[in-house]
Amino acid sequence: MNRVKYENFQIDQQLEPIKVGPIQHMDLVRYAGASGDFNPIHTDPEFAKKVGLDGTIAHGMYVMAQVGKLLTKNFHLHQIKKFGVKFKGMTRPGEVLICTGKVKKKIDESKTILLTLEAASESGDVKLSGEAEIACD
Repeated sequence: MNRVKYENFQIDQQLEPIKVGPIQHMDLVRYAGASGDFNPIHTDPEFAKKVGLDGTIAHGMYVMAQVGKLLTKNFHLHQIKKFGVKFKGMTRPGEVLICTGKVKKKIDESKTILLTLEAASESGDVKLSGEAEIACD
C-alpha cells in the first residue's frame, strides 16, 4: 500500500467496506494457534455449550484483526498511529462481518485524519466499534 495524502480525504468520507466470512470454526482454531489464546469457548463447541453459550464464539482480537485488514488495505502500515476498539457483541461461526470506516475529523496542522471504525454482522449486529489515527503525507 502506498502512503496516502491528507488532501485525498474529506470529513464523513467512507472507506470501501470489506466483507469477511462466513467465519468458519477452523478460522477460530487457526487464530487460537497463531495468538496462543486456546480458551475452549473459541475452539470446543461442547465446552462452550457447557458454560452457557450456544456454541463457540470468535476471539475478540480475531474480529479486531479483521478491522485491521480494513486499515492496512487503505493506509500504509507506518501511517497508522493509533488503533483501538471496544467490543460490543459476540461473533459466531457462520456469520459474515462487514468492516467499515469513516473519516470523523481532519487535523490540518499535523495532516492527521481520525477515523471511526465498526465491525458488524450482515444483519447489522455491531460486534465492535473503534477509532484510528492516520498520519498522512
